[in-house]
Amino acid sequence: MPSIALRTATAGDVGVLLQLIRELARYEKAPDAVVASEADLLRHGFGAERRFEALLAFVDERPAGFAVFFPNFSTWLGRPGLYLEDIFVAEWARRLSVGRRLVARVAQIAVERQCGRLDFQVLHWNPARDFYRRLGIEQLADWLPYRVSGAALERLAAADRD
Repeated sequence: MPSIALRTATAGDVGVLLQLIRELARYEKAPDAVVASEADLLRHGFGAERRFEALLAFVDERPAGFAVFFPNFSTWLGRPGLYLEDIFVAEWARRLSVGRRLVARVAQIAVERQCGRLDFQVLHWNPARDFYRRLGIEQLADWLPYRVSGAALERLAAADRD
């Protein structure tokens, strides 16, 4: 049986983390979408004002996956939560319980921090949806994701300056 280890990512891990992020983008059929750099990850994940945390998974000491998450807040619960931005397990490491261990560890962190919930999104075509269902994670069918970015974000930000 292979040895699986999870640990919190450190500043020295940004190269490994970025490589795994690029593997995730290839898996999600968007190989050219990653514009993040090691400097970006260092600044926002390990600098003075941390914007995210990351876990790394290793199988027999080989990087096998990651989870990136950050705090959010539920006004209805009146409690903090965690938002799981990305979770990924390399294809060669799937079916070894790496994904289950990553999700469970993020859930443990949420419970330790007295968070009321753990939120994340899954692409509609992703076969991991069955995996999440087996873990007891429910899809929120009534909620639709929205996003504003790039030039549209800039225009919106400037709209209230009149």
